[in-house]
Amino acid sequence: MEKQVLRSNRTNLYDYLSEKKLDSLIDHALDEDISHGDITSEMLIPPDLSGKASLLVKEEGVLAGIEVAGRVFHHVDPLLEIDVLFKDGDAIQPGDIIGTITGSVISILKAERVALNFLQRLSGVASLTAKYVAEISGLKAVIMDTRKTTPGLRLLEKYAVRMGGGHNHRLHLGEAVLIKDNHIAALRAMGMSLKDIVIKARQDAPTGVTVELEVASTKEAVDAMKAGADIIMLDNMNPNEMRQVVKLASGKAKIEASGGITLANVHQVAMTGVDIISVGALTHSYTALDISLELESQTLKPL
Repeated sequence: MEKQVLRSNRTNLYDYLSEKKLDSLIDHALDEDISHGDITSEMLIPPDLSGKASLLVKEEGVLAGIEVAGRVFHHVDPLLEIDVLFKDGDAIQPGDIIGTITGSVISILKAERVALNFLQRLSGVASLTAKYVAEISGLKAVIMDTRKTTPGLRLLEKYAVRMGGGHNHRLHLGEAVLIKDNHIAALRAMGMSLKDIVIKARQDAPTGVTVELEVASTKEAVDAMKAGADIIMLDNMNPNEMRQVVKLASGKAKIEASGGITLANVHQVAMTGVDIISVGALTHSYTALDISLELESQTLKPL
Protein backbone atom coordinates (compact mmCIF):
# COMPACT_ATOMS: atom_id res chain seq x y z
CA MET A 1 0.00 0.00 0.00
CA GLU A 2 1.42 3.39 -1.02
CA LYS A 3 1.97 5.88 1.77
CA GLN A 4 -0.49 8.79 1.71
CA VAL A 5 2.00 11.65 1.99
CA LEU A 6 -0.23 14.28 0.44
CA ARG A 7 -3.98 14.17 0.74
CA SER A 8 -4.98 15.28 -2.75
CA ASN A 9 -8.04 13.19 -3.55
CA ARG A 10 -10.73 15.07 -1.64
CA THR A 11 -12.64 17.61 -3.71
CA ASN A 12 -16.26 16.94 -2.77
CA LEU A 13 -17.97 18.12 0.40
CA TYR A 14 -19.18 14.60 1.17
CA ASP A 15 -15.67 13.21 0.83
CA TYR A 16 -15.11 14.99 4.15
CA LEU A 17 -18.23 14.28 6.13
CA SER A 18 -21.44 12.35 5.69
CA GLU A 19 -24.80 14.00 5.18
CA LYS A 20 -25.70 12.78 8.67
CA LYS A 21 -22.67 14.51 10.20
CA LEU A 22 -23.33 17.72 8.25
CA ASP A 23 -26.97 17.70 9.28
CA SER A 24 -25.91 17.31 12.91
CA LEU A 25 -23.62 20.37 12.66
CA ILE A 26 -26.39 22.40 11.06
CA ASP A 27 -28.96 21.28 13.64
CA HIS A 28 -26.61 22.31 16.45
CA ALA A 29 -26.02 25.73 14.88
CA LEU A 30 -29.73 26.31 14.34
CA ASP A 31 -30.48 25.21 17.90
CA GLU A 32 -28.15 27.95 19.15
CA ASP A 33 -30.00 30.58 17.14
CA ILE A 34 -33.70 29.70 16.81
CA SER A 35 -34.51 27.07 19.44
CA HIS A 36 -36.55 29.78 21.24
CA GLY A 37 -38.06 31.10 18.01
CA ASP A 38 -37.48 34.34 16.12
CA ILE A 39 -39.70 36.76 18.00
CA THR A 40 -38.84 39.73 15.77
CA SER A 41 -39.85 38.07 12.51
CA GLU A 42 -42.77 36.22 14.05
CA MET A 43 -44.20 39.44 15.56
CA LEU A 44 -43.70 41.71 12.57
CA ILE A 45 -43.69 39.67 9.34
CA PRO A 46 -47.01 38.33 8.03
CA PRO A 47 -46.89 34.51 8.09
CA ASP A 48 -48.14 34.33 4.51
CA LEU A 49 -45.56 36.73 3.03
CA SER A 50 -43.31 35.18 0.39
CA GLY A 51 -40.44 36.57 -1.60
CA LYS A 52 -36.99 36.08 -3.04
CA ALA A 53 -33.63 36.81 -1.41
CA SER A 54 -30.20 36.98 -3.02
CA LEU A 55 -26.83 35.99 -1.57
CA LEU A 56 -24.73 39.01 -2.52
CA VAL A 57 -20.93 39.04 -2.59
CA LYS A 58 -19.33 42.23 -1.30
CA GLU A 59 -15.66 41.22 -1.34
CA GLU A 60 -13.34 39.48 -3.79
CA GLY A 61 -12.46 35.93 -2.87
CA VAL A 62 -13.10 32.23 -3.39
CA LEU A 63 -16.44 30.62 -2.64
CA ALA A 64 -16.83 27.73 -0.20
CA GLY A 65 -19.89 26.52 1.67
CA ILE A 66 -22.68 27.33 -0.77
CA GLU A 67 -24.09 23.81 -0.47
CA VAL A 68 -23.90 24.00 3.31
CA ALA A 69 -25.78 27.30 3.27
CA GLY A 70 -28.48 25.84 1.04
CA ARG A 71 -28.86 22.92 3.39
CA VAL A 72 -29.39 25.32 6.31
CA PHE A 73 -32.31 26.97 4.51
CA HIS A 74 -33.86 23.58 3.76
CA HIS A 75 -33.48 22.52 7.41
CA VAL A 76 -35.53 25.52 8.45
CA ASP A 77 -38.10 25.09 5.70
CA PRO A 78 -37.98 22.24 3.14
CA LEU A 79 -40.36 24.22 0.90
CA LEU A 80 -37.84 26.97 0.25
CA GLU A 81 -36.48 26.96 -3.31
CA ILE A 82 -32.69 27.27 -3.53
CA ASP A 83 -31.03 28.30 -6.80
CA VAL A 84 -27.24 27.98 -6.66
CA LEU A 85 -25.52 30.18 -9.28
CA PHE A 86 -21.84 29.63 -8.37
CA LYS A 87 -20.08 26.50 -7.14
CA ASP A 88 -17.54 26.03 -4.36
CA GLY A 89 -14.03 26.83 -5.57
CA ASP A 90 -15.22 29.56 -7.93
CA ALA A 91 -13.57 32.98 -7.85
CA ILE A 92 -16.15 35.60 -6.84
CA GLN A 93 -16.26 39.39 -7.12
CA PRO A 94 -18.20 42.19 -5.40
CA GLY A 95 -21.67 42.35 -6.91
CA ASP A 96 -21.90 38.65 -7.76
CA ILE A 97 -25.12 36.94 -6.75
CA ILE A 98 -24.06 33.42 -5.84
CA GLY A 99 -27.52 32.07 -5.11
CA THR A 100 -31.14 32.89 -4.44
CA ILE A 101 -33.74 31.64 -1.97
CA THR A 102 -37.46 31.85 -2.70
CA GLY A 103 -40.37 31.15 -0.36
CA SER A 104 -41.60 32.12 3.09
CA VAL A 105 -39.93 35.34 4.22
CA ILE A 106 -40.08 34.30 7.88
CA SER A 107 -38.29 31.05 7.03
CA ILE A 108 -35.64 32.89 5.03
CA LEU A 109 -34.98 35.28 7.90
CA LYS A 110 -34.80 32.48 10.46
CA ALA A 111 -32.11 30.68 8.43
CA GLU A 112 -30.23 33.80 7.32
CA ARG A 113 -27.59 34.18 10.04
CA VAL A 114 -26.66 30.52 10.41
CA ALA A 115 -26.42 30.08 6.63
CA LEU A 116 -24.22 33.17 6.32
CA ASN A 117 -22.06 32.11 9.28
CA PHE A 118 -21.11 28.91 7.48
CA LEU A 119 -20.82 30.57 4.07
CA GLN A 120 -18.74 33.58 5.13
CA ARG A 121 -16.31 31.62 7.27
CA LEU A 122 -15.69 28.80 4.82
CA SER A 123 -15.26 31.32 2.00
CA GLY A 124 -12.81 33.17 4.23
CA VAL A 125 -10.72 30.02 4.63
CA ALA A 126 -10.82 29.31 0.89
CA SER A 127 -9.94 32.90 0.02
CA LEU A 128 -6.94 33.06 2.35
CA THR A 129 -5.71 29.69 1.10
CA ALA A 130 -5.95 30.90 -2.50
CA LYS A 131 -3.71 33.86 -1.65
CA TYR A 132 -1.00 31.56 -0.27
CA VAL A 133 -1.32 29.24 -3.26
CA ALA A 134 -0.96 32.18 -5.66
CA GLU A 135 2.22 33.33 -3.90
CA ILE A 136 4.01 30.07 -4.71
CA SER A 137 2.58 29.50 -8.18
CA GLY A 138 5.06 27.73 -10.45
CA LEU A 139 7.11 26.27 -7.61
CA LYS A 140 6.97 22.63 -6.52
CA ALA A 141 5.79 23.18 -2.94
CA VAL A 142 2.16 22.75 -1.94
CA ILE A 143 0.27 24.68 0.74
CA MET A 144 -1.13 22.53 3.55
CA ASP A 145 -3.37 23.24 6.50
CA THR A 146 -2.90 21.98 10.07
CA ARG A 147 -5.11 20.73 12.90
CA LYS A 148 -5.43 24.30 14.24
CA THR A 149 -9.11 24.36 13.37
CA THR A 150 -12.32 25.59 14.99
CA PRO A 151 -13.58 22.83 17.33
CA GLY A 152 -16.41 20.99 15.62
CA LEU A 153 -15.77 22.57 12.22
CA ARG A 154 -12.48 20.89 11.26
CA LEU A 155 -13.85 18.86 8.36
CA LEU A 156 -15.65 21.84 6.84
CA GLU A 157 -12.61 24.10 7.24
CA LYS A 158 -10.32 21.51 5.67
CA TYR A 159 -12.79 21.16 2.81
CA ALA A 160 -12.62 24.94 2.36
CA VAL A 161 -8.81 24.74 2.19
CA ARG A 162 -9.18 22.36 -0.74
CA MET A 163 -11.59 24.76 -2.42
CA GLY A 164 -8.91 27.43 -2.17
CA GLY A 165 -6.36 25.21 -3.91
CA GLY A 166 -4.57 23.94 -0.82
CA HIS A 167 -3.94 20.42 0.49
CA ASN A 168 -4.89 18.78 3.76
CA HIS A 169 -2.51 17.59 6.43
CA ARG A 170 -3.87 15.02 8.89
CA LEU A 171 -7.61 15.13 9.40
CA HIS A 172 -7.17 13.54 12.82
CA LEU A 173 -4.55 11.99 15.09
CA GLY A 174 -5.17 8.49 13.77
CA GLU A 175 -4.33 9.26 10.17
CA ALA A 176 -0.53 9.49 10.29
CA VAL A 177 2.39 9.41 12.72
CA LEU A 178 3.65 12.92 13.43
CA ILE A 179 6.34 12.99 16.12
CA LYS A 180 6.54 16.49 17.58
CA ASP A 181 8.60 18.22 20.26
CA ASN A 182 6.59 16.97 23.23
CA HIS A 183 6.66 13.37 22.01
CA ILE A 184 10.44 13.70 21.63
CA ALA A 185 10.83 15.25 25.08
CA ALA A 186 8.86 12.42 26.69
CA LEU A 187 10.78 9.68 24.87
CA ARG A 188 14.18 11.27 25.40
CA ALA A 189 13.43 11.27 29.12
CA MET A 190 13.19 7.49 28.75
CA GLY A 191 16.67 7.39 27.19
CA MET A 192 15.69 7.17 23.52
CA SER A 193 17.61 9.03 20.82
CA LEU A 194 15.95 10.74 17.90
CA LYS A 195 17.02 7.86 15.67
CA ASP A 196 15.57 5.33 18.15
CA ILE A 197 12.26 7.19 18.15
CA VAL A 198 11.92 7.18 14.36
CA ILE A 199 12.96 3.53 14.07
CA LYS A 200 10.36 2.51 16.67
CA ALA A 201 7.65 4.50 14.88
CA ARG A 202 8.70 3.01 11.55
CA GLN A 203 8.55 -0.53 12.96
CA ASP A 204 5.24 -0.12 14.79
CA ALA A 205 3.30 2.03 12.31
CA PRO A 206 0.58 0.19 10.34
CA THR A 207 1.44 -0.58 6.73
CA GLY A 208 1.03 2.48 4.52
CA VAL A 209 0.93 5.02 7.36
CA THR A 210 3.25 8.00 6.94
CA VAL A 211 5.86 8.67 9.62
CA GLU A 212 6.79 12.33 10.02
CA LEU A 213 9.22 13.93 12.47
CA GLU A 214 9.52 17.54 13.58
CA VAL A 215 13.12 18.78 13.82
CA ALA A 216 14.76 22.01 14.92
CA SER A 217 18.23 21.63 13.39
CA THR A 218 20.04 20.29 10.34
CA LYS A 219 21.64 17.55 12.46
CA GLU A 220 18.25 16.34 13.65
CA ALA A 221 17.01 16.35 10.05
CA VAL A 222 19.94 14.16 8.97
CA ASP A 223 19.29 11.74 11.86
CA ALA A 224 15.62 11.54 10.80
CA MET A 225 16.59 10.78 7.19
CA LYS A 226 18.96 8.00 8.26
CA ALA A 227 16.25 6.49 10.47
CA GLY A 228 13.75 6.36 7.60
CA ALA A 229 11.24 9.16 8.25
CA ASP A 230 8.89 9.74 5.31
CA ILE A 231 8.51 13.47 5.99
CA ILE A 232 10.74 15.80 7.95
CA MET A 233 9.09 18.91 9.34
CA LEU A 234 11.45 21.87 9.72
CA ASP A 235 10.21 23.84 12.71
CA ASN A 236 10.82 27.60 12.42
CA MET A 237 14.03 27.21 10.41
CA ASN A 238 15.34 30.09 8.33
CA PRO A 239 15.49 29.77 4.51
CA ASN A 240 19.22 29.04 4.46
CA GLU A 241 18.77 26.11 6.86
CA MET A 242 15.81 24.87 4.85
CA ARG A 243 17.81 24.97 1.64
CA GLN A 244 20.60 22.97 3.25
CA VAL A 245 18.23 20.27 4.50
CA VAL A 246 16.54 20.04 1.09
CA LYS A 247 19.93 19.46 -0.53
CA LEU A 248 20.87 16.79 2.02
CA ALA A 249 17.51 15.04 1.66
CA SER A 250 17.86 14.65 -2.11
CA GLY A 251 14.83 12.39 -2.45
CA LYS A 252 15.38 10.49 0.81
CA ALA A 253 12.37 12.16 2.44
CA LYS A 254 9.75 14.82 1.83
CA ILE A 255 10.61 18.14 3.47
CA GLU A 256 7.97 20.28 5.15
CA ALA A 257 8.43 23.89 6.29
CA SER A 258 6.35 24.92 9.28
CA GLY A 259 6.15 27.77 11.76
CA GLY A 260 6.16 31.50 11.12
CA ILE A 261 4.90 31.19 7.54
CA THR A 262 3.11 34.32 6.31
CA LEU A 263 1.98 35.75 2.98
CA ALA A 264 5.04 38.00 3.12
CA ASN A 265 7.57 35.16 3.32
CA VAL A 266 5.86 32.09 1.82
CA HIS A 267 7.38 32.64 -1.63
CA GLN A 268 10.88 32.82 -0.14
CA VAL A 269 10.22 29.60 1.76
CA ALA A 270 8.98 27.85 -1.38
CA MET A 271 12.12 28.94 -3.23
CA THR A 272 14.22 26.77 -0.89
CA GLY A 273 12.86 23.66 -2.60
CA VAL A 274 10.72 22.27 0.23
CA ASP A 275 7.89 19.94 -0.77
CA ILE A 276 5.27 21.10 1.72
CA ILE A 277 4.51 24.39 3.47
CA SER A 278 2.08 24.01 6.35
CA VAL A 279 0.21 27.13 7.45
CA GLY A 280 -1.89 27.16 10.62
CA ALA A 281 -3.23 30.61 9.75
CA LEU A 282 -5.43 29.13 7.01
CA THR A 283 -7.89 27.90 9.63
CA HIS A 284 -7.12 29.95 12.73
CA SER A 285 -6.49 33.48 11.41
CA TYR A 286 -8.71 33.86 8.37
CA THR A 287 -11.23 36.70 8.01
CA ALA A 288 -14.81 35.84 7.11
CA LEU A 289 -15.63 36.93 3.56
CA ASP A 290 -18.24 39.68 3.28
CA ILE A 291 -21.40 38.09 1.89
CA SER A 292 -24.92 39.29 2.71
CA LEU A 293 -28.51 38.21 2.17
CA GLU A 294 -30.75 40.82 0.53
CA LEU A 295 -34.53 40.53 0.17
CA GLU A 296 -35.73 41.66 -3.26
CA SER A 297 -38.60 43.98 -2.36
CA GLN A 298 -40.32 43.73 -5.74
CA THR A 299 -40.83 39.98 -5.21
CA LEU A 300 -42.63 40.26 -1.88
CA LYS A 301 -46.27 39.11 -1.93
CA PRO A 302 -48.74 37.08 0.11
CA LEU A 303 -48.50 33.32 -0.39
